[in-house]
Amino acid sequence: MNNVFVYCEIDEGNVVDVSLELLTKGRKLANELKCQLEAVVIGDELKNIEKELFPYGVDTIHIAEDKRLYPFQTLPHASIMKKLFEDEKPQIVLFGATSIGRDIAPRIASAMRCGLTADCTSLVIGEHFDKKANKEYKNLLYQIRPAFGGNIIATIINPEMHPQMATVREGVMKKEIYDAKYKGKIHKLEVDKYVNEEDFVVKIIERHIEAKKVDIKGAQIIVAGGYGVGSAENFKLLYDLADVIGGEVGGSRAAVDANFIEHERQIGQTGVTVRPKLYIACGISGAVQHRAGMDQSAMIISINTDIKAPINSIADYVIEGDISDVIPKMIKYYKKNSK
Repeated sequence: MNNVFVYCEIDEGNVVDVSLELLTKGRKLANELKCQLEAVVIGDELKNIEKELFPYGVDTIHIAEDKRLYPFQTLPHASIMKKLFEDEKPQIVLFGATSIGRDIAPRIASAMRCGLTADCTSLVIGEHFDKKANKEYKNLLYQIRPAFGGNIIATIINPEMHPQMATVREGVMKKEIYDAKYKGKIHKLEVDKYVNEEDFVVKIIERHIEAKKVDIKGAQIIVAGGYGVGSAENFKLLYDLADVIGGEVGGSRAAVDANFIEHERQIGQTGVTVRPKLYIACGISGAVQHRAGMDQSAMIISINTDIKAPINSIADYVIEGDISDVIPKMIKYYKKNSK
């Protein structure tokens, strides 16, 4: 009752990273609210899945295991969670803002007639006073996300309707083990009590998944370029630098829209969220939409001809200059000092 729930996505028998990130955040929220953290896992061949989840501070794992439940299908997964939430009455439910999370979360929110905030970048516990109703609410979930094209940061609350539901973008929360020896409870669900035959009207005959061509989310060093790089040809300098220092190349939306770099490498609100140890921003102005996807980087170096560029306000080091002059020198001195 009134606990924090996280829906854990399964891929090839393992919990995906965004779900583990949400468990880390969920544990912190549960500690602040003095309640328990519970995980929901739905799929097939889930043996020993608890070994992956308990270290993140999960108090109870609800497991629905059936060969019909993997690969993911909307109807049976939604039916299981809707009934489970009606029985358990959580106060907060978190989903990853993935194709699966964006599919299933709105369906459950609609069925339960509760609110849902999509693509959150931060979650905080706070209070709210409704002047019109002269009523004070405590321990609400502040669901924080960019709005109006990223021009403002909105804080959204659901004071009356529970559970409070949100989807959260991958990479915006930090994934951390809570206690490697943490032990919780396992609650195995009798699947047939939660689903009906109509939930399986859609049959998956064949499933094909295209492997990712680029995966910059896990890169520890990223060299990113913006519209200020000037051309796709100039991006070769960024690839040269990334190759020398062992990093990946990314880009802002403006660079992608100008066809300087492919969409798979886009970083920001409409791209991927990254938190590398080193982020080198080349010719990037630093609009809030882009900063939302990289401002958690451990160290940020900005190379820009405009000393007043917004990116410089969050950079640890700023190099004023043209990338055609700066990057070759960086490569030269890195090679010289790494021998």
